[in-house]
Amino acid sequence: QVQLVESGGGLVQAEGSLRLSCTFSGRTFSVYSMSWFRQPPGKEREFVVAITRTGGGTYYGDSVKGRFTISRDNAKNIVYLQMNTLRPEDTAVYYCAARVGSPATTKSSFDSWGQGTQVTVSS
Repeated sequence: QVQLVESGGGLVQAEGSLRLSCTFSGRTFSVYSMSWFRQPPGKEREFVVAITRTGGGTYYGDSVKGRFTISRDNAKNIVYLQMNTLRPEDTAVYYCAARVGSPATTKSSFDSWGQGTQVTVSS
């Protein structure tokens, strides 16, 4: 049973930065690709970023390219999301997701999900 726990969310001013963390447990972390999704208020959950098992490949949604960076530490079983130049439209619950093997961008492709962490960006 994979367990994912997000942390690091909070309230931040526009143009500010925040770093989210997702701790992984229950299985071998290095065989899982990891992603972050987000769900803005009243909207569907959407893909944000993904990273390969080794961290050698990353994938970004258009709205966050150049502002967000995903990374992972396989020795610590943690995936990070560094968010810079935040905008009010980045306000959402951010979810960590895991799947065995290669990355994906659709929520149905993921096996395990965290409970989410709230990010609120004020204007």
